[in-house]
Amino acid sequence: MSMTGTEREKDAAVVPLRWVGPIKITGNVVDEPIEVPLATYESPLWPSVARGAKITRRCDRGVVCTLVDERMTRSVLLEADDAGAALAAVRRLGDAMGEMRRIVADCSRYAELLDVRHQIAGNLLFVRFEFATGDASGHNMATLAADALLAYLVRVFPGLRYESVSGNFCTDKKASAVNGILGRGKNVVTELLIPRAVVANDLHTTARRVAALNVRKNLIGTSLAGGIRSANAHYANMLLAVYLATGQDAANIVEGSQGITHAEDRDGDLYFSCTLPNIIVGTVGNGKGLDFAAANLARLGCGADRATGENARRLAVVTAAAVLCGELSLLAAQTNAGELMRTHLNFERPPSDREN
Repeated sequence: MSMTGTEREKDAAVVPLRWVGPIKITGNVVDEPIEVPLATYESPLWPSVARGAKITRRCDRGVVCTLVDERMTRSVLLEADDAGAALAAVRRLGDAMGEMRRIVADCSRYAELLDVRHQIAGNLLFVRFEFATGDASGHNMATLAADALLAYLVRVFPGLRYESVSGNFCTDKKASAVNGILGRGKNVVTELLIPRAVVANDLHTTARRVAALNVRKNLIGTSLAGGIRSANAHYANMLLAVYLATGQDAANIVEGSQGITHAEDRDGDLYFSCTLPNIIVGTVGNGKGLDFAAANLARLGCGADRATGENARRLAVVTAAAVLCGELSLLAAQTNAGELMRTHLNFERPPSDREN
């Protein structure tokens, strides 16, 4: 017997949620001010993102969000007789694309095979399939299609044997370079040009100081720490808050938080950008039917089931805009000694404890 959304939520963990904004968004997917839901136990995140959202409303174009690409991936692992057999199979993949696309279409009316990548290690062949998945994030859809494609490769290509439906060349919920290079999920670039006066009056800093801190903290500091395809202060905070509020698979913040912040001093104005190549979100599928998630998605304008991918693109762009707002606010705060800690004390500790 299936359960209703309310019944499934009886044993749910409760995470505080607030709507923040509106964020002024323009670009190739969204062109309107939108409030965003943030579910988090880190209460300073709400005013921090709200401050960033306020900045977007004081800029001519707001935060310009450009959806660059979208694809969900699953890599399969095959054992070959030897490297030569693996290479021979790879050379036949191009000729097999038509048949593989037909196999994928038979698995799901929403899935489409976009491209195939590979790596050979010894006698092991890793094949990375890339799919369009409509309004779904696409985890299960990609795995179903990859399973059928794997069976086809074993059946048709000589010298290949099944090893695993997932070979970690995807890469799912792990930090890696491949996702940043090839993409997994929605690739969104956000940009904001903030006038000098707004930087001074609302962020209490300068473009020069923010740009310098970004290089020294996000680029050099992350490099010293051994970061992988990542140079940012805290993308994971905003990603997790939106993911929890909208019924997403929250573990995808691992690859989602691998993004790059870029800042420039343009004659006193601040150019600020966040590039997120791995935003994995969907508006249909597991978790989206829960009452709170469905209500939040509907309020975001992502509730109607169009199955065209428009809803998922919209959600990815709104998520990326929220990331920029929080990233900007935090970096600006960190240019001023003591500001970050004062904010946390004000929002996370009762008045009687703030001086202890």
